[in-house]
Amino acid sequence: MTKGSQPTDGGNLLFSDSEKIAFVEQEPLAEKYIRPFLGSEEFINNIKRWCLWLENAAPSDLRKMPKVQERLQAVKVMRLASTKEATQKWANFPSQFTENRQSKSDYIVVPSVSSERRLYVPVGFMSANVITSNLCLIIPKASKYHFAIMTSIMHNAWMRAVCGRLESRYRYSASIVYNNFPWPLNPTDKQKQTIETAAQAVLDARAAHTESSLADLYDPLTMPSNLLKAHQQLDKAVDAAYGKTKFANEAERVAFLFELYQQYTTLIAPIEQAKPKKARAKV
Repeated sequence: MTKGSQPTDGGNLLFSDSEKIAFVEQEPLAEKYIRPFLGSEEFINNIKRWCLWLENAAPSDLRKMPKVQERLQAVKVMRLASTKEATQKWANFPSQFTENRQSKSDYIVVPSVSSERRLYVPVGFMSANVITSNLCLIIPKASKYHFAIMTSIMHNAWMRAVCGRLESRYRYSASIVYNNFPWPLNPTDKQKQTIETAAQAVLDARAAHTESSLADLYDPLTMPSNLLKAHQQLDKAVDAAYGKTKFANEAERVAFLFELYQQYTTLIAPIEQAKPKKARAKV
């Protein structure tokens, strides 16, 4: 898991939906270089946003697009005015994001900030064509099994116990939440297949409500019954992969995960420290 890509552009490489339409009318050649762009807010609330993605743009094309050049000049000026030396150096590359972590394949996206009211943090698959910002986290080349575990109540209980907070909202991180999460140790092929089937049912339930955003679908008061039931079946399948069938409450679930974490970490052999060499006596 890693953060998405960071433009550090002063907003000059980004467009709202209406801004994108107006820009393409003025600069039709730029359309092939405009890609969908999302952060946590856009992902959860289904807000359309776009960016100029000029990673492989031909210099000959850039010279034919004066409106694009105006935006690149604005990026250059913004970066030069920064107090950070690293950002100032990126002024030499105004057509590029300062941090490009875009996946070359489809990937899982996780919002870095999400409402504390939700039982499940919305997680989803994203096409490699969509540029995800540093306000989300991504898992390249992830499978349906990875999606299933990430969206399960098991992972969400762990997240609630260890994540940081932005005001009262959950603040997800790779280093604290994801990297320390104790995944099922040795699930059988049958268990993995059952989990993946349940994960597809969650995706299908979402797809049945195309008019609704993830914010609508995962609000405790408006969550559709078919989606909640699909999640509950997925939770049962994931619990079974851990060798558990029932937890009295979330506190018991979290205690189980911490015990498992302790077991996993004790399996890691400690690094043997080299003993200091004794100094030879002088003759």
